[in-house]
Amino acid sequence: MSNFNVAEGTEDYRNLLKADCEQCFGLCCVALPFAASADFAMDKNAGSPCHNLQENFRCSIHAGLREQGFRGCTVYDCFGAGQQVSQVTFGSHSWRQAPESAELMFEVFPIMRQLHEMLWYLTEALTREQAHPIHTKLQDMLNKTRQLTRQDAQSVMTIDVTRHRAEVNELLMETSELIRAGAERATKGSSGRRKAFGRGADLIGAKLKGADLRGANLRGAYLIAADLRDANLRWADLIGADMRDADIRGADLTDSIFLVQGQVNSARGDEQTKLPPALSRPSYWASGAERR
Repeated sequence: MSNFNVAEGTEDYRNLLKADCEQCFGLCCVALPFAASADFAMDKNAGSPCHNLQENFRCSIHAGLREQGFRGCTVYDCFGAGQQVSQVTFGSHSWRQAPESAELMFEVFPIMRQLHEMLWYLTEALTREQAHPIHTKLQDMLNKTRQLTRQDAQSVMTIDVTRHRAEVNELLMETSELIRAGAERATKGSSGRRKAFGRGADLIGAKLKGADLRGANLRGAYLIAADLRDANLRWADLIGADMRDADIRGADLTDSIFLVQGQVNSARGDEQTKLPPALSRPSYWASGAERR
């Protein structure tokens, strides 16, 4: 398989890393388990189809998931792994058409999802001018990861995802450091004192309204229900940050690092929230349904 150069078509490639439910066999609705909670209205075992999944693999309550207690479904993102497994790995043969392949398909899906998530981050890193010194290494890792996603199902099952993720993460950390160092230089001498937090910071319910968080290291931070209204999060590293119910109304996340759609969907924003161009504003933000 030939290598792929992100610089030749970033937006087209990113589209391949976005969920296309029309090309998927409802894998997230079957393969994954969930428990009755604020995010799900019921319990469901892994490998068991959700009772809302129809014969055509579409959700019967898709338009009203949040209202009917399935908020968790609206924040989940497979990064395009669903259509990859359905159409490529298993050659368009669904688990209903070939029930003997169902168990393997459901086991491959979460592995593929992790690989596609890494591809999303690597693609973003390659779009960052500040990371130019390591673009070759990033491109090589993207091609290596992409090749892993093109393997047959049995080969995918043998991938040491933990080891590969560690290799990818080293490059993502380098990317973050380069971007945040550039942000530090760009904002040097600006008025006000910027807040500094460490990786995995416990900021549950934190009062950070209007905070200057430019270039902050918020990797893996717990931002659950944090008040981030009007906060400046440009160049902040948000990879893995838990943003459930974080209030980001009016916040500026324009150049934030490694923010993904699922994090945006889990937070509470409005028409004044500034997002990176690759991400979309959830429709329920504009309705005000999530405001308190």
